Amino acid sequence: MIDVRDGLFRLSTANTAYWFRLSAFGHLEHLHYGAALADQDPEPLAVKRSVGLGSTVAYDRSDPAYCLDNLCLEWSGTGRGDYRHPPAELKLPGGDYASDFIYRSHRVVPGALPPDGLPGAYGDDSSCQTLELTLGDEAARLTLLLYYTVYPDCDVITRRAVLRNDGEKPVSVRRLMSAMVDLPDRDYRLVTLDGAWIKEAHRHERPVEYGMYVNASTTGASSNRHNPGFMLAGRGADEEQGRVYGFNLVYSGNHYGSVEKGPHDLVRVQLGINPHCFEWNLEAGKSFHTPEAVMTVSDRGFNGMSQNFHRFVNGHIVRGEWKDRERPVLMNNWEAYFFHFTQGKLLRLARRAKRLGIELFVLDDGWFGRRDSDSAGLGDYWVNRRKFPRGLAHFAGRLRRMGLGFGLWFEPEMVNPDSDLFRAHPDWAVTTPGRQPCLGRNQLVLDLCRPEVRDYIVESVGKVLDETGASYVKWDMNRHLSDARSPVLAEQGEFFHRYMLGLYEILERIFRPRPHILLESCSSGGNRFDLGMLCFSPQVWSSDDTDPVERLEIQGGLSLLYPPSSMGAHVSSSPHQQTLRETALSTRFNVAAFGSLGYELDLSWLTPVEKRELREQIAFYKRHRRTFQYGTFWRLEPAKPNKRHWQVLSPDGSEAVAGFYQTLSAASEGPDALPLRGLDPKALYTVESRPQSMAVRRFGGLLKHIMPVALSPDGLFLRLANRFHAVPDARERYAARGDLLMEGVQLANQFMGTGHNDRIRMLGDGGSTLYLVTRTEAAPGGKETRP
Repeated sequence: MIDVRDGLFRLSTANTAYWFRLSAFGHLEHLHYGAALADQDPEPLAVKRSVGLGSTVAYDRSDPAYCLDNLCLEWSGTGRGDYRHPPAELKLPGGDYASDFIYRSHRVVPGALPPDGLPGAYGDDSSCQTLELTLGDEAARLTLLLYYTVYPDCDVITRRAVLRNDGEKPVSVRRLMSAMVDLPDRDYRLVTLDGAWIKEAHRHERPVEYGMYVNASTTGASSNRHNPGFMLAGRGADEEQGRVYGFNLVYSGNHYGSVEKGPHDLVRVQLGINPHCFEWNLEAGKSFHTPEAVMTVSDRGFNGMSQNFHRFVNGHIVRGEWKDRERPVLMNNWEAYFFHFTQGKLLRLARRAKRLGIELFVLDDGWFGRRDSDSAGLGDYWVNRRKFPRGLAHFAGRLRRMGLGFGLWFEPEMVNPDSDLFRAHPDWAVTTPGRQPCLGRNQLVLDLCRPEVRDYIVESVGKVLDETGASYVKWDMNRHLSDARSPVLAEQGEFFHRYMLGLYEILERIFRPRPHILLESCSSGGNRFDLGMLCFSPQVWSSDDTDPVERLEIQGGLSLLYPPSSMGAHVSSSPHQQTLRETALSTRFNVAAFGSLGYELDLSWLTPVEKRELREQIAFYKRHRRTFQYGTFWRLEPAKPNKRHWQVLSPDGSEAVAGFYQTLSAASEGPDALPLRGLDPKALYTVESRPQSMAVRRFGGLLKHIMPVALSPDGLFLRLANRFHAVPDARERYAARGDLLMEGVQLANQFMGTGHNDRIRMLGDGGSTLYLVTRTEAAPGGKETRP
């Protein structure tokens, strides 16, 4: 995995290589990050410096051509001739900023070395190996430790930095990145996941041109505006071919990622804590640890890059009892009732859910304090006896006797001014002296820098969890940070990072002693979807937007960096509360199935035919749950702009599920093809569409043309028919070997306005179909599989 000889450092994974070497002056010169290479002289890979360039500054008088500004580096300093943005900005005791870190020593150790006080990736001695490089700046009396951990099976390398003050006076750390690397330009495109509330993680691309591009958050969390992860795609790269680099950060606070193309076509990539409002007072003899950065590269396009990250997250980020464990199908009561519920209402919903096959009931906001709206009660985690006369433990017991697990919503980082907690401890809220504090969703942020606040949250939440025996927690955080200040800090530039350290401590103290609890992180949806939270919560609520057409963009974007098992995805009522779009019940499931499935709607409003469809959906999901959650995932390039294609292949290769999605229908559509990947070319498979149906009411006035008598589309007779009957969609079945199927399966015609029969696919706007691909006969010499 890691080989060091004669000043050359070679880090190898199953399919990639990362090489750098010591320069003549002790800097770390980057050589290669890409395809795996045989043991050989790396000189052909090195960026040449045969002559000094104009407008450059030589690092040393003995070599006029040695200019740091024209080198590919692993780390750079300040004030020594490299005018690209540096990974560190350090104000030294004398007031100057110069830094120059030179190689001292290294060691290679088995396993992973976790960062101090921060979550990080993990692995045993057989699954990963770590290189520790010690660099020093003798003049500044600083030591820099760079850590590279190699995960061969995932084609992933993680990096982080530790800065130690060996002097006698404090050093002000204004910027310290987790990783930096310089790459020769390949006509890159920068790909980021951007958005806002209810439109998280939308994929955006732009060419990398001269200058610097920044992907960052200043909200106090990793944010729904810009996810910490980003990608660089080489010329011509698409979902299935071409070189794509992926970068991410194991951190949930203000993050910073930059891509800078210099004047001589070297591209510098950096990521770490955002230097915005950051200043850390590093006392003599103390060290500062950065979060862990994560890198991967693939020559199999965006899908290859994503699959590397998916294996890494499932194998080395998610941990504890829920690692590699199938997630339950849940019912959340929020969109059904908001705050307006009683115990009786909830029990009726739970009974209906159980009859449909639901496994876990989640009680959302409104169960505590005087929480009848979002304007009061946050921070008061005593049970509302008006809603639960016999207490929450009694209610949880009723659910368990039905055969349902019990889950509970909290928002422990927040407080309403109208709460007992705030009235007793107004100083616990984050405020700025002399200014009226800003409210978000009628709430303030609790100061997690204060140990007494952390203790209160741990004790309050832990007490409720133990009393109720909850097996699931939804941990919410519904506003950005503002008024960032804590009276317990001498340096307010430390606030944002110390807040995050406080949160990580709280999560550790609550959930490590209770490993049976499945934690789902949430922050107004996907406002904190990051690797840091995934170290504690195996899944994250992807978005408050449950419209499946929007979810195609949201979950599709997130899938670039995160596996389906990490995405909370719910089926809700239609028209959707976030968009007013009306969508088919089948499509709501067909999208949500590519994640950790849940339902969030008032089941009492469903017709008998809809209840039957939900029951069939849940049964199908349970039969193929492991494939959906832990299979190999592809986004496949659509042949038409109004189509999306997803596919997941089971870990043993015996089955696949492919999703065909149509965002908008088009008049007189031409033929549609179903792309498939990952099949054994010589094995025999069947491809079958999942049975689904279309509501009678969707035909509207067309019905009068096929009925013997004219009936009003909104009349009593057709409303009654719509409750008990639905029009079956076309059933398709094909059998062939994998090589043929991967050429693309030509599908039955869509409805084109000229008639209807049982061979026509009824999609329309937002229509979709799931196709189950089952291996029925293995390739010659292989083992036959019959699911």
